[in-house]
Amino acid sequence: MTVTPMMAQYLEIKAGHPEALLFYRMGDFYEMFFDDAVAAAEALDIALTKRGKHAGEDIPMCGVPVHAAEGYLLTLIRKGFRVAVCEQMEDPAEAKKRGSKAVVRREVVRLVTPGTLTEDSLLEARRNNFLCAYAQVRDAGALATVDISTGELRVGPCPLVKLGPELARLAPREVLVSEVEANALDDVVSEAGAALTPVSRASFDSAGAKVRLQDVFGVAGLDGFGAFERAELGALGAVVAYLELTQKGKLPLLRTPQRESTGTVMQIDAATRRNLELTSSLSGGKDGSLLSAIDRTVTAGGGRLLTQRISSPSCDTHVIQSRLDAVGLFVEDISACETLRGALRKVPDMDRALSRLSLERGGPRDLAAIRSGLEQAEQIVGSLSGLPGVRILDVFLNDLKGHDALVDSLDNALVAEPPLMVRDGGFVASGYDDELDEVRTLRDEGRSVVASLQAQYAELTGISSIKVKHNNVLGYFVEATATHAEKMLSAPLSETFIHRQTTANAVRFTTVELSDLETRILNAGNRALEIERRIFDALRATVLDAAGAVGTAARALAELDVASAFADLARSEDWCRPTVDESRDFHIEEGRHPVVERALKQDGKSFVANECQLSAESENAHVRLLTGPNMAGKSTYLRQNALIALLAQSGSFVPARTATIGLVSSLFSRVGASDDLARGRSTFMVEMVETATILNQADARSLVILDEIGRGTATYDGLSIAWATLEHLHAVNRCRALFATHYHELTTLAAKLNGVDNATVAVKEWEGEVIFLHEVRDGAADRSYGVQVARLAGLPTSVVERARVVLDQLEKGDREGGKRQLALIDDLPLFSAVPPAPERPANAPDALTEKLDAILPDELTPREALGLIYELKSLAAPQK
Repeated sequence: MTVTPMMAQYLEIKAGHPEALLFYRMGDFYEMFFDDAVAAAEALDIALTKRGKHAGEDIPMCGVPVHAAEGYLLTLIRKGFRVAVCEQMEDPAEAKKRGSKAVVRREVVRLVTPGTLTEDSLLEARRNNFLCAYAQVRDAGALATVDISTGELRVGPCPLVKLGPELARLAPREVLVSEVEANALDDVVSEAGAALTPVSRASFDSAGAKVRLQDVFGVAGLDGFGAFERAELGALGAVVAYLELTQKGKLPLLRTPQRESTGTVMQIDAATRRNLELTSSLSGGKDGSLLSAIDRTVTAGGGRLLTQRISSPSCDTHVIQSRLDAVGLFVEDISACETLRGALRKVPDMDRALSRLSLERGGPRDLAAIRSGLEQAEQIVGSLSGLPGVRILDVFLNDLKGHDALVDSLDNALVAEPPLMVRDGGFVASGYDDELDEVRTLRDEGRSVVASLQAQYAELTGISSIKVKHNNVLGYFVEATATHAEKMLSAPLSETFIHRQTTANAVRFTTVELSDLETRILNAGNRALEIERRIFDALRATVLDAAGAVGTAARALAELDVASAFADLARSEDWCRPTVDESRDFHIEEGRHPVVERALKQDGKSFVANECQLSAESENAHVRLLTGPNMAGKSTYLRQNALIALLAQSGSFVPARTATIGLVSSLFSRVGASDDLARGRSTFMVEMVETATILNQADARSLVILDEIGRGTATYDGLSIAWATLEHLHAVNRCRALFATHYHELTTLAAKLNGVDNATVAVKEWEGEVIFLHEVRDGAADRSYGVQVARLAGLPTSVVERARVVLDQLEKGDREGGKRQLALIDDLPLFSAVPPAPERPANAPDALTEKLDAILPDELTPREALGLIYELKSLAAPQK
């Protein structure tokens, strides 16, 4: 079988990356062949063609333009593919020197996977792109996390039971696991929405990982970074090994690994995050989530930090207080807050610019981003230095100082608005490099340089008619008439002017200087690009030498952005500063739901605020049992109190008049479920699994919100489960809890359990209608108003009326005993095929209604309208 040299090269490279689509560079296109072409053409919806034959069969082929490759890469990554990018490593002219059939040398320069993206067009600016690695050593587990677009690297202990909640907190794009554990961990990783990537067991070897990490960070030992356990070293080592593999040896700029100990952040499981809609709504988008309602950050780094704060509220009261202090400073000083936010709006994404520069994927705009960010940092220091109480911000302001030399270097070297790519040229400022200025002058002003030289020759020879010309045969030459040429052919001018050609009317000469000028003019464009690339490389090295300080400044700017954004939110929405302490109290006055309140404001409506008192003065935990009809606001009340606790520990002011919150170590929520058909679990089964998680894991510092436990099964089964769950929360978990239910029988527990209080959502009935007041009061509801809610939902009148009859009989039977209840149900007449017409209310104003129905307002004159008002008043008078 004959294989062309090009196809032989392709097959060899593809054999080294069987798991990935191979983007094989051919000129201005990335081409794909064989099965790769078939899969890519379908995924990208592009034409599938053919090129040549292999083993007697046509070779399928498709391709994408190099200049548009990023968009296609993103589509493939989102559809679960991995892509190996194979570039031409030499010019085709160089390959031809080895023979006419020589193939251009090509190499895979990068493996593109969900967790290793760096390009702005492939990333969400306000969201981290995490790659995780999970390692297990005997009974210990650890999770390492890296975002190569920012360099953030963290690791911490993570037992297998905590892996799901941790992945839900981080929302990684890709998770590395040992190939022997891939099947066992597939479900938990896929539930987090991440791609699972099995890697060799050797990648997780802790001894090898230690050596690998020491090489990466250039240290003799890791003690200075923290006391890492073997599982933690294994997870870190797997991350670094994977980055070396995918980036082909060009490691991103990684920050030193930070060890996260257990208990430093609030534990929130995946179901609770989903139910509370923290960073995405139940429909999957950002709109309608808590993050969308409170995000007022103005920088990409600040947006990412805010997402982390909401996803990982702190459990350290000192950290929480320092964050609240910073917010409070900007709440008090509106002018300073606005000045800061104005400066922050001009701050580019320095973290991601640094990462691209370290991976040699950066360009002049990344250098300009570093310059602009550091310039704004200096301005911010100047504007905030004189603030009263500015010592609160000292830790941030100190990180923004000391970058003058780097800023000056970048400012002197770069133009104001540089191009995106180095190959575009034109990004080095005039006057920065003498050689570059000279080359640019030759490139851009060749004619004026030649004219200047012509003037010099005219003065030297005394021949005013002498010309410097150009043609494709001789290039540049000096031309004189035959009359004047004799002088130039004689000494001493003949030493300067070298004879080239004689024509009928003129003689042509060249000079050493002119030949040199010609060479420089012809090569000026390429030479200018070479010089600019050299300058870019030098500036890139300078920036990377200061990467640690630049990264620290970027983090400080993100902190200031979040603090000022929280302050802006607190002022405009009238939020208060919470008190967060080590107690187990939970006292909220006039609390509100931030997302619901925002939606109501957009419709011109107001939110009804409510208090929540969960005092844990007794030995047992405190539980508030909430009853009331559907649509009255029970679920909103439950969620708003959970969100207030979360916001407070995130370092934000909260939507309330006052708030005192004893530290919440873990937050649990069960407020609705749906079928999990993929796992064969019904709605009720999902509800029970989530409830089991709460009862097995909640402790005395937990906050639990439960809504309608047991509603997915038979009435008495559901009541018994809800009853036992409430008792367990009270006596065993001893946690603070809000428990909403329609089982009014549970309200009797308040008299038996000293840690349970009853509360109800108030409603008012008027002329057969139910009005929801959305006000939570002490006490218990005596009815659920389900039939009234069904009527509001639009059920046919006949169905609503029939439901009233059945309900009356059931309630009567319930009062008279179970057997009598069944008899009453049996005695109910069968549902009428023709529903009775509903009776008109006795006080219906028939004449008035008929008159109003007959009016056509658009056809009334002012006089007729006035007369009509008097007529209507007379019709209404008898009803007074």
